[in-house]
Amino acid sequence: MTHSKLRRKIAWEAARLLYAREESEYFQAKRKASRRIASGWIRPADLPSNAEIRDEVRVMARLIEGQQGHSDRLEEMRIRALWWMEQLQMFHPRLIGSVLTGHVRDGSDVDIHVFSGNPSAVASRVEQTGMACELERKRVVKNGENRVFSHVHIRDRYPIELTVYPPALLGHRFRSSIDGKAIPRATISELKRLIALEGGRDEATVDRQVQQMDSPVDRWQVYAALLMPLERVRQNPQYHPEGDALYHSLQVFQLARDAMPYDEEFLLAALLHDVGKAIDPADHVAAGLEALAGFITARTHWLIEHHMWGHGLRDGTLGARRRRRLVQHPWYEDLLELSSCDVDGRQRGVMVDEVDDALEYIRGLETMFD
Repeated sequence: MTHSKLRRKIAWEAARLLYAREESEYFQAKRKASRRIASGWIRPADLPSNAEIRDEVRVMARLIEGQQGHSDRLEEMRIRALWWMEQLQMFHPRLIGSVLTGHVRDGSDVDIHVFSGNPSAVASRVEQTGMACELERKRVVKNGENRVFSHVHIRDRYPIELTVYPPALLGHRFRSSIDGKAIPRATISELKRLIALEGGRDEATVDRQVQQMDSPVDRWQVYAALLMPLERVRQNPQYHPEGDALYHSLQVFQLARDAMPYDEEFLLAALLHDVGKAIDPADHVAAGLEALAGFITARTHWLIEHHMWGHGLRDGTLGARRRRRLVQHPWYEDLLELSSCDVDGRQRGVMVDEVDDALEYIRGLETMFD
């Protein structure tokens, strides 16, 4: 196989891994692709660059999704990005990444740089829109220097990642890890102009599209809307002698409140862990998480996602591999506590709060210590 052909095959396989979300980083995708395509050692010169792989991802997306499907997805993501940038305009947002350049694929997120001396203020502004978010701080050693990068993750219809930089870096030209060149970025007005030009319409029309876009709904209304139908969900009396799924969920919440009274994420996991039973009883965990997407944090999501594994831990039916994965996870102890509440919350005749009272208690935690 010639060097150029080998390089192209590795680039295509790496692109497939990225497009299918089997890998999320170019470096890892490149390594795995090279092991699959060629046996033995490969010279670094034979490996494709990140830019070559990025171009193959774009080609693959258009082959799989079709030109029109790709264009529609790109425009919808850009308009959503514009909506968020307008909500965050006090932080001088700049759109970067695949949504700006057009290299989107299934699973691509919206990357936005924002500038603030207080990352918590950015997260607070996001939550004011009614959306849940997660503030993450990463410590990275770069050029022998310890740096802390702050990210705000939003579970919207498309994943949104805000990277928070100090205001002093507003004029800084960030460099791409792919080609070393200055990263393309767009302000609100520049993105609006781009959408108008590529869509063949004026900016006033784009403004109307953004204004008509559904605002994120109040997450507390979503929780209530998902909980109320559980009252009509009858459960197997062998496992749930207490009765309907709502009664069970409220019992679990009260036990969780006794165990961790000030932990909002844990309390929401306890209250909402079975909401999927009113949507798809055959796979209530996946159905519930899909309905809650964008309205719960990563920790609440993980606890709900694995609460059935917690039962397997208790009765010894969980496989050794899954058990090892759970034991090594930082939220393992929380899962054990949730499982205990879930099992104990199956009593007949216990007095429980109303849904509104339970939600009001959790909501009140936001201001309890102000």
